[in-house]
Amino acid sequence: MADVNEQRTDWWRNAVVYQVYVRSFADSDGDGVGDLPGITSRLPHLAELGVDALWITPFYTSPQHDHGYDVADYCDVDPLFGSLSDADDLLARAHELGLKVVVDLVPNHTSDQHAWFQAALAAGPGSPERARYLFRDAPEGELPNNWSSVFGGPAWTRVEDGQYYLHLFDSTQPDLDWRNPEVPEMFEGVLRFWLDRGVDGFRVDVAHGLFKEESLRDQVVEEGATPVSGAAEMVERQVTDEPMWDQPEVHDVYRSWHRILDEAGPDRMAVAEAWTQTVESMAAFVRPDELDQTFNFAWLLASWSAESFAGVITDTLASVGPVGASPTWVLSNHDVVRHTTRYGGGARGLARARAATLTMLALPGSCYLYQGEELGLEQVDVAPEDRQDPSWFRTGEVGRDGCRVPIPWGGDAAPYAFGPGTGQPWIPQPADWAPLTVEAQTGDPASTLEFYRDALRVRREFAWTAGDEVTMRQLGDDVLAFTRGPLTVVLNCGDTPVELPAGELLLASGPVDGTLPPDTAAWLR
Repeated sequence: MADVNEQRTDWWRNAVVYQVYVRSFADSDGDGVGDLPGITSRLPHLAELGVDALWITPFYTSPQHDHGYDVADYCDVDPLFGSLSDADDLLARAHELGLKVVVDLVPNHTSDQHAWFQAALAAGPGSPERARYLFRDAPEGELPNNWSSVFGGPAWTRVEDGQYYLHLFDSTQPDLDWRNPEVPEMFEGVLRFWLDRGVDGFRVDVAHGLFKEESLRDQVVEEGATPVSGAAEMVERQVTDEPMWDQPEVHDVYRSWHRILDEAGPDRMAVAEAWTQTVESMAAFVRPDELDQTFNFAWLLASWSAESFAGVITDTLASVGPVGASPTWVLSNHDVVRHTTRYGGGARGLARARAATLTMLALPGSCYLYQGEELGLEQVDVAPEDRQDPSWFRTGEVGRDGCRVPIPWGGDAAPYAFGPGTGQPWIPQPADWAPLTVEAQTGDPASTLEFYRDALRVRREFAWTAGDEVTMRQLGDDVLAFTRGPLTVVLNCGDTPVELPAGELLLASGPVDGTLPPDTAAWLR
């Protein structure tokens, strides 16, 4: 059986990577917030699950206005999460268990508490310190341009001396000016710092956003329409003018990073979070001399239908093939509604979630899982008084807290062994989660946890040997079917059972009795 953790220089090409949202995974000290020693203590769960790597969200020094994505010091650990020694221990234990470790890197913006931004405020207009960021003047009562923040409201905030600074996210996250040579120099140092400590890769946050059109011109929108910066909004409204995103200069940055990763060793990698207009523009980030992978959000955004899923598969493989990159597949992460809920919630939502997961895991390339999906967790309706997402405070609209609730490990009441404390963690857990804990699901062959373990175990048998060629099959309008090497995959998106093609049934996402029920997927050989 092929082992994706043997010494491969391209281990990521067919890996399963598990996203750890650091403050919601495991708490070691009882303060209700997850931390690095907590992650280390639960690494055996990931090894038993069968993943190949973990990606950890930011744990750097931060005032935590955006839960770590507002970084004040890129080369230290926030005391909330532990210490540099704890980071070293986590890396060592993960490697002992055969797990690779990918850490988050946030290069588009810093915290407003970063030493550079504090120096910029103190130095004043026209100073070298301000030139590291995007400060601009504007006439009285106006803004430098019409851009909006992804988190709602204008993308500009005025400081005491009258200038404005750009922040495409929260006002506590000022955007850097990547045309200033000090900025790329600083981040090259950050890369080397963590590579020297043994990290195996980086997930690059907002990888498409480092450069803006130099003129910082207005965004062109339809008459009467409101400018938008959020990727999902742009897709929904078909906004095509985005002077704040995906500028050509960004690719020179990733060429320089590629060289640094190669210097550190042939087994180091980087994956981009790059929301782009087309799969072709996404593929530009993974040309041979740039990053190794980029998240493919098309599957996550697709509706529940065989036609939608087939289109995503075909378009994705067609885009990455010419540049020799491996595709990625993802259904949930810390920024979106959990896919069990997106697919309708309840028993049907869970059935669809399991079926989509099994289908995704059969495809060539890497799969990124989000913590808790192996337990079948749904989006939580977090009470307004418990919400923490900065977008909630800026817009009054429900934000991302519902997918960030700390996961349950054991016991029959909160905090479900999340930590040694007895009270609720930083976001309260639901009262009905006792049947969903790792402890409750372990050993139950019908549980979602055991389904994930089985799927990842069987996947290892063909992940490196089935090849990259996918052939679509026509088994009905509501059926997604394809072959990959010896494997045949069938997903029933319709309302009636369908006949399965001939072959040995390796695994199914739900009960199968001769025919494939609705909302169910199967692997055959």
